[in-house]
Amino acid sequence: MKQLPIFVNLAGKNIVMLGEGEAADAKRRLIERAGGICVDDSGDGALLAFVAIENESKAIQAADMLRKRGLLVNVVDRPEHCDFTTPAIVDRDPVLIAVGTSGASAGLAKAIRQRLEALLPQSLGRLAQALLGARGDVKKRWPDSNDRRRAIDAALATGGLLDPFAEHEAGNVAHWTDAEEAAVSRGLQTIEIANNDPEELTLRAARLLGEADHIFHGSGVSPEILNRARADAERHSGPPPKEIPSGLILYLRLQGSA
Repeated sequence: MKQLPIFVNLAGKNIVMLGEGEAADAKRRLIERAGGICVDDSGDGALLAFVAIENESKAIQAADMLRKRGLLVNVVDRPEHCDFTTPAIVDRDPVLIAVGTSGASAGLAKAIRQRLEALLPQSLGRLAQALLGARGDVKKRWPDSNDRRRAIDAALATGGLLDPFAEHEAGNVAHWTDAEEAAVSRGLQTIEIANNDPEELTLRAARLLGEADHIFHGSGVSPEILNRARADAERHSGPPPKEIPSGLILYLRLQGSA
């Protein structure tokens, strides 16, 4: 991973925007859509800066000047001179999906965005708002944070009551919190994988990697496989101890390896 994807709150914030033409106008629309206020380089209290100047030497000079003021700078269509890049966006407010290629190809990011647009239902934003409104009920139903996370994971899984790729009606979240509680996965689960190709993980293995609190793994398991796990899951090399931690524990090993 060459870049850290973050979402920046621009509402009411000054954003320096230098340049004219189609590229500059597109960035202005993007900034204003996010609630930012476009200002020139004399604006005070700016958070970020965009430079869309056609002449390369003038663009780089302007970017250097803005960096000296402590701003992070995007030099449009010149990724090698950018402190940050802007992704292709799928907007299902409040759900926002950003597709980036570290500046390698805006066309590729656009093509992926268009594919995702076709896959994601318009009701996805409504589902997110309903989950926000039901936070209190969800915490009451599953007081333990790990149980709560796994219950949410199960509901949002493929074919689950809250599958994000399915259309949802108002009241679906309330129906889920009122439904008879499904068993929450706990304890030790052991998975043997045939090879180190992440694309050949079984659905069960992929699901457990995404849910496990602790992952123990054999020496033959590749980083590419482990990268499919939750980012905050604790990883341990070797088999699990006799006294395993609480929560959902996954032991992952490669067939034919220790």
